Amino acid sequence: MSDASLSPTGAPERRHKSLLTVDSRTARRNAAEKRFRFYGIGAILIGVFFIVVLAFSIIRSGLPAFTHTVVAVDFTLSEEGFAEAEGQLFKTKAYEGLLIEEIRGALEAEGISVSFDAAAIGRLLGKPGGTLRDHYRANAQDLGTPVRFELAAASRVDGYLTGRVTRDTLQDSRFLEAGDLDLIDALVEAGIITRAFNWNFITGADSGVDNPGGAGIGASVVGSLFMMLVVLVLSLPIGVAASIYLEEFAPQNRFTDLIEVNISNLAAVPSIVFGILGLAVFIQFMHLPQSAPLVGGLVLTLMTLPTIIISTRASLKAVPPSIREAALGVGASKMQTVFHHVLPLAMPGILTGTIIGLAQALGETAPLLLIGMVGFVARGYPDGVVAGFTDPNSAMPAQIYTWAARADPSFYEKAWGGIIVLLVFLLSMNILAIILRRRFERRW
Repeated sequence: MSDASLSPTGAPERRHKSLLTVDSRTARRNAAEKRFRFYGIGAILIGVFFIVVLAFSIIRSGLPAFTHTVVAVDFTLSEEGFAEAEGQLFKTKAYEGLLIEEIRGALEAEGISVSFDAAAIGRLLGKPGGTLRDHYRANAQDLGTPVRFELAAASRVDGYLTGRVTRDTLQDSRFLEAGDLDLIDALVEAGIITRAFNWNFITGADSGVDNPGGAGIGASVVGSLFMMLVVLVLSLPIGVAASIYLEEFAPQNRFTDLIEVNISNLAAVPSIVFGILGLAVFIQFMHLPQSAPLVGGLVLTLMTLPTIIISTRASLKAVPPSIREAALGVGASKMQTVFHHVLPLAMPGILTGTIIGLAQALGETAPLLLIGMVGFVARGYPDGVVAGFTDPNSAMPAQIYTWAARADPSFYEKAWGGIIVLLVFLLSMNILAIILRRRFERRW
């Protein structure tokens, strides 16, 4: 009978497969998963590649800014020579003449003969007579004893030694002439010209458009430090307080919804808009000093607040509701629950968001353009703490922008070196955020 091939229940017989057997559908899923893994690994490798290329380019272009060419001369000045130089009308010229004689003697001792005059030394070293005069006036005990002076050479000399300036491309100017290259080669052969670490780049200030070799970023670092203090003092308490109110105490209505939407929108507003706002409110309306770190800090505070509020609210929201319920259940008030239990648990995220916001503000240039911190050239350090906030100054990103906009190629090296300093600050702040997060992190 035809019913004999059916199972007792009347259902068709099914073939049972082993769980260890991979069917075609499972094989396709496994292949798709492997491809996705390869895509992810490839994306990571591409990102790492571009990061390595960027880091290599920055380091290669910026490291020359941390060294400079110096003319090292062992100079001996007797008391009679000092009195004679001080007795002349042009004292700086007198010291330069003594230096020239010392350099000639050093070259002759090495058996090198080359002709040069005071003008050539001036193009190579600027005005070294002032350095010698100031040293012996302040250190009279050095008279009669050999003193080694390391005089910074002009940027064109450094460019010639690094290959940026060649004999074929050099055109005679007040900065360097073709005949000066013979003198440079002779000084290199005698070991008088050497390379040394450029401390002035770390501690100095901008030296103007005609002296790239003497430019430093130290004054701009101080300006950025004062700005970050303003941002930290204002943005942290205001941002955290606003976040606590909106997340824990504010009623859910249309008004708070409008505030939350506006905070999210402000986080996406271009930074130059905050610069226009700072120019209109703080400078034109409130008449605060232009180019001052105080104004820059206020502008960057406005820009940083949305970031801090959003990250703080996310940290508060990440605390489990059971923590709040347990505190309220044992009789704690709403404020005690927030400040004694919720806020300590959210503190790692709050600190991380704050430091990331500060790091973002540290690298901003556009808002500083509008308040004049790019047009002002800081030639020295502020006289005190109050002056550090109110006196005109520059900032690291503004100084880098100024150097990059100048025509002299030597300033490009300074700009790349400034980028290295800025990145060191940013990396330090991010490392600090990681340390604080691990230090204050609590498990529940």
